[in-house]
Amino acid sequence: MDTETRTYRTGDRDVVLDLTRDCTAFVSARGDGLLHVFVPHATCGLAILETGAGSDDDLLSTLGTLLPADDRWLHRHGSRGHGRSHVLPALVPPYASVPVLGGRLALGTWQSICLVDLNVDNHEREVRFSFLAG
Repeated sequence: MDTETRTYRTGDRDVVLDLTRDCTAFVSARGDGLLHVFVPHATCGLAILETGAGSDDDLLSTLGTLLPADDRWLHRHGSRGHGRSHVLPALVPPYASVPVLGGRLALGTWQSICLVDLNVDNHEREVRFSFLAG
């Protein structure tokens, strides 16, 4: 298995960050296999969805409704509503796996691999890309 970790700056706001270009570069010319993407954090996740046509904003809006940044959370350190970030991985898992065929991601036409981060207290995220040859 080949693996590497990359660091991304997510900033101080809720974000859906498209990682597809980096995933594509990582698997390029590797042949057939499986790309596994993993976020080793307790407060963010990975989603495969369409971006740029409003779906990324819709996801953040939906998560804001399901997981509001208020004082209902028992996990209370950090900024207001920080506990919601610890619930996020139960809804948006910290991993995604995508088939790779001939060194290319076998995603659908409009699918992108995205980091979803609601934790405004942690501005940098590590993402591990792993390739398992077929």
